[in-house]
Amino acid sequence: MRAEAEPRDRPLVICLSLRPESLDPTSVAAAVVGEVVHGNVLEGLTRIEEDGQAAPLLAQGWDLSGDQLLYRFRLRPGVRFHDGAPLDASVVAFSLERAKSLGHANKLAGTLANIEAVRAPDALTVELVLRHADPFLPFRLGESPAVILHPGSAGRASQTPVGTGPYRLTRRPDGDIELRRWGGFRDAGTIRIDAAAFRFIPDPERQIQAVLDRQVDLLFRAATTSIDRFDASSDYEVLAGGSSGKGMVSINHRRAPLGDVRVRRALTHAIDREAFIREVLHGRGRAIGSHFVPTDPDYVNLTAVHPYDPDRARALLKEAGVRTPLALDLTLPPTPYALAGGPVIARDLQAVGIQVRLVRVSWAEWLSGVFHGRFDLSLILHVEPLDYDIYTRPDYYFGYDSPAFRALVEQHAASTNPRVRSRLFRQIQRHLADDAVNAWIFSPEIISVVRKGLNGVPMDYPVFAHDVGAMYWE
Repeated sequence: MRAEAEPRDRPLVICLSLRPESLDPTSVAAAVVGEVVHGNVLEGLTRIEEDGQAAPLLAQGWDLSGDQLLYRFRLRPGVRFHDGAPLDASVVAFSLERAKSLGHANKLAGTLANIEAVRAPDALTVELVLRHADPFLPFRLGESPAVILHPGSAGRASQTPVGTGPYRLTRRPDGDIELRRWGGFRDAGTIRIDAAAFRFIPDPERQIQAVLDRQVDLLFRAATTSIDRFDASSDYEVLAGGSSGKGMVSINHRRAPLGDVRVRRALTHAIDREAFIREVLHGRGRAIGSHFVPTDPDYVNLTAVHPYDPDRARALLKEAGVRTPLALDLTLPPTPYALAGGPVIARDLQAVGIQVRLVRVSWAEWLSGVFHGRFDLSLILHVEPLDYDIYTRPDYYFGYDSPAFRALVEQHAASTNPRVRSRLFRQIQRHLADDAVNAWIFSPEIISVVRKGLNGVPMDYPVFAHDVGAMYWE
């Protein structure tokens, strides 16, 4: 039997559950795109550190005007794209204007729409003129939908992205994606991993077997039901950290009777959050009651608004005139939490008179179906930080349409008073909870199984990105 090569002598292997259909994070919704390319191939003006703070990247710094309506970014000199094209202020302006023109195809549409003008007064200065103050802007520009693309290569970013990062990307015939270190990177001497390969394995048991067979160096978001196998491992360790993820049963408001707030409240009362966290996540998560997590600013624990109460759920269904059993589909993407959690949700809903048919789909089917409004319910994890503005969009896949909520968000955006902004942020959370827009369940711990000797793997994930350039072998 041939001995396994030392990890440092072959590509670093990262295992993910979902396979990206596109590699352009500026124009698609799937967070897995950023997991592969963000920071590795494509970069933004800023980067988000593990503690959630925005730090300089392609911009070496920025200033904010006294009225908080003008950000001036100072670009890092001498930066080039993989094809040799230079990065300057005109390129940044093009990229941000392009992202803005994509509308809601870009997940930062609300942030970009607030940019009234992008100016390039000189080659290394970019000015963003805002319609209203946005203290989160440096953070938003560190998310993957804000990466900078060059005019000459933006059109092919979905398949062959050309960036300024430390790695070039290639697709392999077996479906894996491979990164190769780029010698022209501005800080090439700091990059210690020569190559990395992303493998995509949706089945939790196959993921674990790949680790046990020593075919994987980093398994991201491992199923919590399996990690006990590594407690005494001499080869691997388990890292557990926090994230911005919101696990929930998303609800299609366009489908009767789900547009009735009493029915949505009944759904939430029917679900035992703590039992879900205990059974599906093995206790590795926290219950949430709105589209916010404990690490968000001004977070409020709203699980008591609609607590687990099957009797109340039955009463609300009766009050809404729903004849039981009510038949609904629950669509499950191919992720460990969904595959394990679907039967648990079905059990809870059945207890109050809702018969659930579990519909298992591929990630591509989820994006083409659920994400376009073709579903009743879906068990899904929204991982983008502070993405509450999705609820201002009646065309979003939930179909939630609330002028009162939109007014709250607009007031929050227009305010420059920290105390007023804090109060409005709490009201935004409570409004979503009161309307039971979705049935929020958990904010998960992020579990990674990592080969011992591999350093630079974060524990906490304020954004989902795997910075291979920060990793190294002991």
